[in-house]
Amino acid sequence: MALVSAAPYLALLGEEDLTLKSYALTSLNDVVHQLWAEIANKITDLEDLYEDSQFPDRKVAALVVSKVYYNLGDFEASVKYALLSGDQFNIESEQSQFIETIVSQCINLYISLRQKEFTTDAKVEIDPQLTLVFEKMLNKCIKTNEFKLALGIALESYRLDVVESILKTQIEANNEENALQLINYVLTCCTTISIKSNGSVTDEQDFKSIVLNTLINLLLTLQKKNQDFFTIFKIIIQLNDSKLAIQIFKKLLLQGEVLIAYQGAFDLVSTASQDLLDKVIDGFKADQETEGVKGVSKLLHILSGVPTCDYDITFLYRNNNTDISILNKTKNLLEGRSSIFHSAVTFSNAFMHVGTTDDSFFRKNLEWLGKATNWSKFSATAALGVIHKGNLSQGKNILKPYLPGASGAPHTKGGSLFALGLIFAGHGRETIEYLKSFIDEHGNSAGNNDTDVMLHGACLGCGVAGMSSQSEALYESLKVVLYSDSAISGQAAGLAMGLVMLGSGNEQAISDMLTYAKETQHENIIRGLSIGIALLNYGREDKALPTINSLMEQESSILRYGGVFTIALAYAGSGSNTAIKKLLHFAVSDPSDDVRRASVMGLGFVLISDYQSVPTIVELLSQSHNPHVRYGSAMALGISCAGRNLSSAIKILEPLAKDPVDFVRQGALMAIAMVLIQANEVTTPKVKTFTKLFADTIKNKHEDALAKFGATLAQGIIDAGGRNVTINLENTQTNTLNTKAIVGLTVFVQSWYWFPLAHFLSLSFAPTAIIGVKEDLKIPTFEINCHTKPELFQYPPKIEESKEKQPDKIATAVLSTTNRAKARAIKKKKSQEGDEEEEDKMEIEQEKEDAKKDETDKEESKKEEKKSTPNEDEVPTIRYSKVPYKVGNLTRVLPVQSNYISFIKDDRFIPARKFKGSSGIIVLEDTKPDEKVDIIKTVRQLNITEAPIPEPFTLSGEDLEDEED
Repeated sequence: MALVSAAPYLALLGEEDLTLKSYALTSLNDVVHQLWAEIANKITDLEDLYEDSQFPDRKVAALVVSKVYYNLGDFEASVKYALLSGDQFNIESEQSQFIETIVSQCINLYISLRQKEFTTDAKVEIDPQLTLVFEKMLNKCIKTNEFKLALGIALESYRLDVVESILKTQIEANNEENALQLINYVLTCCTTISIKSNGSVTDEQDFKSIVLNTLINLLLTLQKKNQDFFTIFKIIIQLNDSKLAIQIFKKLLLQGEVLIAYQGAFDLVSTASQDLLDKVIDGFKADQETEGVKGVSKLLHILSGVPTCDYDITFLYRNNNTDISILNKTKNLLEGRSSIFHSAVTFSNAFMHVGTTDDSFFRKNLEWLGKATNWSKFSATAALGVIHKGNLSQGKNILKPYLPGASGAPHTKGGSLFALGLIFAGHGRETIEYLKSFIDEHGNSAGNNDTDVMLHGACLGCGVAGMSSQSEALYESLKVVLYSDSAISGQAAGLAMGLVMLGSGNEQAISDMLTYAKETQHENIIRGLSIGIALLNYGREDKALPTINSLMEQESSILRYGGVFTIALAYAGSGSNTAIKKLLHFAVSDPSDDVRRASVMGLGFVLISDYQSVPTIVELLSQSHNPHVRYGSAMALGISCAGRNLSSAIKILEPLAKDPVDFVRQGALMAIAMVLIQANEVTTPKVKTFTKLFADTIKNKHEDALAKFGATLAQGIIDAGGRNVTINLENTQTNTLNTKAIVGLTVFVQSWYWFPLAHFLSLSFAPTAIIGVKEDLKIPTFEINCHTKPELFQYPPKIEESKEKQPDKIATAVLSTTNRAKARAIKKKKSQEGDEEEEDKMEIEQEKEDAKKDETDKEESKKEEKKSTPNEDEVPTIRYSKVPYKVGNLTRVLPVQSNYISFIKDDRFIPARKFKGSSGIIVLEDTKPDEKVDIIKTVRQLNITEAPIPEPFTLSGEDLEDEED
């Protein structure tokens, strides 16, 4: 029979006999969850019993008090008394909602205290009982093989000893495969969760760095068959550790693991900073141990970035699927004499042909090109850099007619210097000296209008070519231009300084730039410096807080604008709640519309890794009465969901594309193109609707110029790189952020006040291809399997193709009177004595046939109409097909498609790394090296007019070795 009152037991608490009190407490402990409301009236007496040091069962009293407070909803007090109850609070034997809740609260409390202890200088005392509860819970997880849960909690609480212990135990138990999986899990946690570091310790003592170094030490203890060097390369990129990279490369080459070393080098080139690559190359050249070791020269060649750029432009050149009729139609509809329209077509052409080396549009439209004036001319020349991006062997020769020294307008020369930087973006070794020498020669003469324009281009070129090189010499040259206080060149210099010192957090540089931004009277210079400071703090998270606070306290709205971008870039991809709260606060409270717009945009950068939550967060903001906030919402979706084809993002962007304010429509159209890049009508039926919307916006004579500008850029973005590139803000292969792409988008969104900056979007475009290369770095011809339907990932149809089909439809629409006339003629030939009855009969049948045909045409048109306005939910499911179709090497493979790609079993070419739906450059092992194979020539090889002298000399008909720099 259930007890209905706790009164009898409560009465016993007043007895003198300790045995009776103990019995009462034990009984209350059993019924406290049912009768807590009644027991709560005597909670003071229960607390007094615990305070009585002479009472033997005082810990039972503490447990009863804890349970009462738990039912009252006071979890803090409940945790306090649960800890005081010692071993009475048994998390192993008892299973209840109370235990689960209090253990959860204890873990949260322990984590917060450990974080406070690690991230501040304050001395924090942690109750030993709290530590005991925490460790008991971890042991419980380990016993039940819930290792990932235990590792996650240990990382959050800065318990490296626990992390190391779990992983070592797995290795020592000969469970190395499981240990490897857990190491990769810890690595993923380090990249996705925000692990703060103590502001008082150096970068080397950063907890994240300590964890990553521990993982490397553990990986190197694994047996040879389980050693995963590709995970080590992922860690090297995160640590930005050149010494470790050299050590691992040396180990691989000396062990004869040449292919693994090459694959690691390609991974580094695609994801590491230019500074890291330069240090590794210099370190290898200075190391005498590696002289003569097989593979060293090719490894250094790969690390130079030349082969990667060559493969990328070869892929884009061979597979260029640009629909030039879209561009021609847009050019004809927009007046070339208007600067905004001329620039729009220039950018669209540049995006459509990025990296393809196809500049035929300019050559075929010289009259239109001649209409460019001043900065439109600058942008048009700079577009050559976007089109030839990565064409390192021919870049300078292509731009020679436009560079300083040749005859031409200063805007053309300035644009060519910027173009030179864009060609060598991230691989600037070959061109930085040339650009720097121009700045050094003319830096002091800034102020002269013609020189200023050229310096503007040279500074932007230096910034993009020397991005993240941390070159002090280049920084000092740019500073000279800045201090000349010229609005045109100073703006570019401020931005370039941030690009060169990207992510360094160099305190002296921040101080120099912020001080000058406060002193100068030129708005343009302040804008350049504010974004430059934001770039300097890229990825620094809490270490950037002093700079953020300083910028956000400024009276100048431009500096606060820079402060918001500093938050966005410092916490890019971290998903930090602190950053999100700050951005939302400024989005609704700052008096400046520019700052509010940038704040909302910043959410897109912070939530790159958690992009699916962005539509939920910005949905209400997209309905704001403030158009700047609505524009920010559109761009936040475009940034975070770029290349994701996310329907929830499109759902919010669609009404914004019809917004009453012109620049909101502009932002929405560009964002839609960013989200839907490389999508087709089969997987995303609305693609057709939006491409038509872009064209209609441009065609509409009453449409505002800004909206037309957005629609034109949108056409270029959605079909970028000949429909062979996407925008990837994360490197899936290494679980790291794509720094170059994030920087490209950051500067691109500044083009609202300075159009030429739109070219920076080209940094965000990445080719979508699988490129298999042999040990000799040549591209063999072979095939791989794709386990889906071919139409799911095909190119969208070209407008020209659909026009060719139209005559068939027109041919069916023949008037019935024409048919009757034909029938009469036929009848007349058959017989001179025309049979009227037969003719009438024929006419009636013909009319019936015509009517039937008209009905069929109507039904067909209805079906077509239904197809053109499909249900958003009718998106086909991508299924894995057992019967694959073949895809050739060096052809387009979309990011989603790569998950359905597999190498053919027992084929000649095997990837050096276990293939897991990855893309990009894949180093192949040739199982039949003596057999002949067709080689695909790269653009670099095709451009070599004179064949190099073969060395050593051979009589075979094989291709000559690649020319190595």
